[in-house]
Amino acid sequence: MKLKPAESKLKKFQGWLLIALILSLLTPIPFSSKAQAITASGSEAPQYDVVVIGSEIQGVLLAREARNQGLKVMILDPRSRPGGELLQGQMFFLDDVNDNSKRNLVQGEIKNLFNDYKKGKIRKAADFELYYEKLVQGIPMQSGVTIDSVSTVSGAKDKSLQSLTYRLKNGSKTTVTSRYWVENTDFNALSGKLNGKRIPGMETIYNGKKPDYMAATYMLNFKNVDWGKLHQAVLKDYPLTNVAKKYGPNTYVDWQFATGFSNITNQYKAQNSLLKLRGLNVTYQKDGEAIINGLLIYDVDPADPISVQSAVAKGRVEAPHILSFLRANIPGFAKAELNGFPDYLYIRDYNRFETQYVLDYPDLMSSKMFWDNVSIGGYSIDLQGTRTIPTGIGFGKPDHYGLPLRSFELKSYDNVLVTGKNVGATIKAYGSARIMPTTALAAQTIGIIIGREKNKRLVDLTAADFKRIHQYLAKDYKIVLS
Repeated sequence: MKLKPAESKLKKFQGWLLIALILSLLTPIPFSSKAQAITASGSEAPQYDVVVIGSEIQGVLLAREARNQGLKVMILDPRSRPGGELLQGQMFFLDDVNDNSKRNLVQGEIKNLFNDYKKGKIRKAADFELYYEKLVQGIPMQSGVTIDSVSTVSGAKDKSLQSLTYRLKNGSKTTVTSRYWVENTDFNALSGKLNGKRIPGMETIYNGKKPDYMAATYMLNFKNVDWGKLHQAVLKDYPLTNVAKKYGPNTYVDWQFATGFSNITNQYKAQNSLLKLRGLNVTYQKDGEAIINGLLIYDVDPADPISVQSAVAKGRVEAPHILSFLRANIPGFAKAELNGFPDYLYIRDYNRFETQYVLDYPDLMSSKMFWDNVSIGGYSIDLQGTRTIPTGIGFGKPDHYGLPLRSFELKSYDNVLVTGKNVGATIKAYGSARIMPTTALAAQTIGIIIGREKNKRLVDLTAADFKRIHQYLAKDYKIVLS
């Protein structure tokens, strides 16, 4: 039967419509797409460009840069209060990073924190809180969340994390979708659910068969410290060879910081066998106040709230005994008093999962640089104690080395990133790469790249792309990665 003209036009229109529909399905979804997943209740799931799990400062820097480029960002924090190691753990002794010619390697936004820290402008809890609040200003954050489930889809090469469902303390659930997901906790709240292969940890140092981790630290706060007396007492024992002989190796005191004293702290016997007072890292916070990084707590599981609470309680019980010991044995502490307690720990080590490239010890010691560098490290390879290796162990001092983007991309996923202490590195390499300014620079750099490379996925970036990226990082952000 011959079609009428109107019917013929309709058939042609339907044909073109079908072709357009097929082409639209084959076309990649743009970065800022409004496409939504559908939740179990039938409502559309909120869509983000970047969702960061955890509120450690590294992920905050990543989120901040992505937001500065106009992306839609959200932080979901499993902890009840934000700030992680820096604020809740009160890790206020900041480790600097230098090459072997004493050139400082700290770059990016974190350098502003370090500069003010060294000048004495940021020393006390309120100072750090103010700095952190400025970083997170304008970034939506939910605290106290629990991840219920994740949904992944398989691609031609790798999987993609499509959506995540989380629950608040009141029981309400929300499902979100995102272009990128970032593991930014100290206990694998996200990456632990993605079936990755764990990178062997401290157990490899002594051929152990069970996973082992460096001890956590409970920070100790003091007031009424006579810093001038401490400084003078150590200065009287100069030269440094005599200081080391009396107080222990690496003992040093200036008007701002003090380190060492292991000959003295080795004499301290803790009330609990899971605790050890190692050599001291002390920051003078002005006005007679000081904070000490020195009390190790073994066998802490940061993924278990009961384990964390138990460790904090042990630290608080031990603190008065340490005070008595310092009064009797460390100059300037004769009239010291305790000055409050952190509610959380400094967790320096937990499970890490394989990334696209796992940084290794030879990379560090050969000063290897990568085509996709996102940071530069140079800290000593410092593995803190475990119950099996109570005093810890070191493996030398790299000059400088690169950290590639691939060491922050979770293996087998094309849109899951890791930050901070989740960096993909063997345990020896991790002993250096774990240091905050090194991983903070990496996170900030990645945030910039996500924001500026909107039309290309991170996993598809090439060496040629990174030549261009490194140029604008140097020009626009004063971040030099070559």
